[in-house]
Amino acid sequence: MSEHEKLMELSQNVGAITSRKLISINSITHEIRILALNALIEASRAGSAGVGFAVVAKEVKSVSHRISDISHEMSKDLATSIADLNKVGEIMMTQLDEARGQRLKDLALNMIDIIDRNLYERSCDVRWWATDQAVVEALALADESKRQFASERLAVILNSYTVYLDLWIADLAGNVVANGRPGLYPGVIGSSVSEEAWFRDALATGSGDDYSAQNIEVASRLGGQQVATYSTAVREGGRANGKVIGALGIFFDWGTQAAAVVNAVRLTDEEKKLTRCMLVDREGRIIASSDGKGILRDKFRIRKGPGAPKTDFYANLDGSAVGFAETPGYETYPGLGWHGVIEQKARRED
Repeated sequence: MSEHEKLMELSQNVGAITSRKLISINSITHEIRILALNALIEASRAGSAGVGFAVVAKEVKSVSHRISDISHEMSKDLATSIADLNKVGEIMMTQLDEARGQRLKDLALNMIDIIDRNLYERSCDVRWWATDQAVVEALALADESKRQFASERLAVILNSYTVYLDLWIADLAGNVVANGRPGLYPGVIGSSVSEEAWFRDALATGSGDDYSAQNIEVASRLGGQQVATYSTAVREGGRANGKVIGALGIFFDWGTQAAAVVNAVRLTDEEKKLTRCMLVDREGRIIASSDGKGILRDKFRIRKGPGAPKTDFYANLDGSAVGFAETPGYETYPGLGWHGVIEQKARRED
């Protein structure tokens, strides 16, 4: 329980205790007045012998009225003060909720921004490497030695760019003629990718400035690992407007890299116990999650109506809260309509 929540609870407890005690005081003063009245009646019956007792009874009655007046004034004053205290507490809770919401929004935006910057580099890599002389000659010359050299060249690239699982070169028929890790993935060369979306989309690109980005999927020929696939056409002479002679597909190690991003969100130790950090695609499919659950299987529905802000926050009835941010894109990379999502449960009470 936060300090603000404790303040609200204490304020409510003070109000309840005060109300009970004032009721008790009023009950006692009422009983005193009745006793004083009975004493006056008995004093009048006693005649001159009861005169002194009557004086005392009247004083008791007067005191009871004064106590009653003080009780009434205290009830009025405390009611106003407690109401003001509750109002201040409510304002503080609202401000706390707004601060919490802003923090979740900022964390979600930072998370998706890191992914966009990362994938922007992938879109640059594939267009650059498609112009590499070894890649072009592996397709233009159809020579086995050239293709062997292309595989060696791809291996050099992979040694420097460790975020990739593999790089594939495919001819116009969709046959893979070279890859960077033939020892690790021996069944790739000679296999067909003619029916795969990345290959078809690569051949359909308009120029060397274009590329294709696929949804996150599990690649069976890459050990069943999660990949983000980027591709483009390889063109004669490596020229941007050259004739298409094949395709280059690069397979980003999505599972490892995305897990690093969602698990690196800066949370306090207390927040980590209550918070789930996720990346979801355009269809709401969970493509990364800090708890490792539902990845590429479950969907997370963001409460986001038409015209809603791209970055926002909302609270649920159970006290949990969600901050989200739609991909802003980076440089020439427009993003894929993904969202960073931070889901946080209500804080546990002490």
